[in-house]
Amino acid sequence: MIQALPEPITFDEFIAWYPENSGHRYELHYGVIVEMPKPTGKHSRVAGFSIAELNFEIRRNKLPYFIPKECVLKPRCYESGYEPDVIVLDDRAIENDPRWERESIITTGTSVRLAIEVVSTNWSDDYALKLEEYEGMEIPEYWIVDYLGLGGRRYIGSPKQPTLTVYQLVDGEYQGKQFRGNERIESLAFPELDLTAVQVFAAGQVIS
Repeated sequence: MIQALPEPITFDEFIAWYPENSGHRYELHYGVIVEMPKPTGKHSRVAGFSIAELNFEIRRNKLPYFIPKECVLKPRCYESGYEPDVIVLDDRAIENDPRWERESIITTGTSVRLAIEVVSTNWSDDYALKLEEYEGMEIPEYWIVDYLGLGGRRYIGSPKQPTLTVYQLVDGEYQGKQFRGNERIESLAFPELDLTAVQVFAAGQVIS
């Protein structure tokens, strides 16, 4: 049985509390433990497809990147901890991240080449909370994969439709560009990536 903790708690208390071999994922949002929605089959297919495509690109171009099975991002200023659906780390920079080797914790944005969140029912976390936090960590690139078009109209427009938004850090602030349909995704981390938005979205479709 998982023991509840009084809130708010610190990031280190959260890491010490985090249950091993749990069937659930948890994040820490400003000192409050949040149980993340269990990924649906479609959500998992989109994340898995993205990992496969990016791993292929890493191998094909011999890039000094890798995609870990899991890790936790720790922002600089708040008692928070996040687990992106997909994260691409830089082999050259990770050695300087003080908590990586022992705890799989990322504390510096320079260790990250790309973070990806696949949107689910808690879409506001991806479009607002995590956008701000990843920007604050100076993670150079952040994708929001909204394959069901769940996000608010102010984020993906009206009528709502499947949208992949790529945020890239420019002078310390994220600048976003949206991709739909057969538009080729433009990535700083993977400049030769030959992948369209609809290919990513299709991974979440049920095959009859």
